[in-house]
Amino acid sequence: MDRDQSSVQQSALEEALAVPVPAAQSAVASPAGHRRAAAQRQQMRQDLATAAMELFASQGYEETTVDQIAAEAGVARRTFFRYFRSKEEAIFPDHDDTLVRVADLLASAEPEEHPLDVVCRGIKEVLRMYASTPGVSVARYQLIRQVPALREREIAVVSRYERLFTRYLLGRFDAAEEIPPGWQRGGDDDSMLAEVSAAAVVAAHNHVLRRWLRAGGHGDVEAQLDHSFEVIRGTFWATAPHRMRRRGTAVAPGATDDTFPSLEETAVSALSASPGGEVLITVARTDAPLDLVVDRIKAALSGASMS
Repeated sequence: MDRDQSSVQQSALEEALAVPVPAAQSAVASPAGHRRAAAQRQQMRQDLATAAMELFASQGYEETTVDQIAAEAGVARRTFFRYFRSKEEAIFPDHDDTLVRVADLLASAEPEEHPLDVVCRGIKEVLRMYASTPGVSVARYQLIRQVPALREREIAVVSRYERLFTRYLLGRFDAAEEIPPGWQRGGDDDSMLAEVSAAAVVAAHNHVLRRWLRAGGHGDVEAQLDHSFEVIRGTFWATAPHRMRRRGTAVAPGATDDTFPSLEETAVSALSASPGGEVLITVARTDAPLDLVVDRIKAALSGASMS
């Protein structure tokens, strides 16, 4: 453990009252002052993040200390800990503010909007954060692949969005007011449906983002994400007939087709239709288009059923 890690707890205590709060909570005398303070705070976070990235790339992650990052950015060590709790946090400077924006988006969504569409809009805010600085995002991706500690930090950051989406979906399930057509509420499966829905949307985002980063940050990444949303809707949220819909059944936003079985019936059919059936394993590249993966799974299942 280096000396930066051993002093984090003490420094965090010393700086606890100085840690900046999200812009929406800061007390600023006027709107103009509010904007200036937020801009200054964001600029300092970016300066520290840039310094950290440059040092990690030039001399290695393990060899870089908080003191060196602070010196490179032209500030004191104490200032660093006003903005970040550790050096690995420094290369993810935008996630806290983005999480606040996404939470605000979910909270302000119209009740008539399909919950899945709201969550898709939320994850698109995260994608735009990466797409706004392609060069930085690509460099960070390359660095994260080389440093396990940074990869673990990234996983922890992404899980915050997934938990936020899960809570939002559960809240829509529990809401007392009427919910939009095509979304069923209540039942023992609510928590499972909320978690699976949130995880699917986040996984689609991660898949599209990784493919874009591997391509050097080129291409219309938002269009690719929109396409992945359509694949998810068609795969996981197919409409169930009204007579089959039960509490806790997820169906697609705006869907009207009454020919698909419910999730419950599909699961029962899959488990009981062929007791002597074999297990099918499908392998796909992580950069393969999501619709291609789904098509190959369907084709493999069809081939297995005919053999």
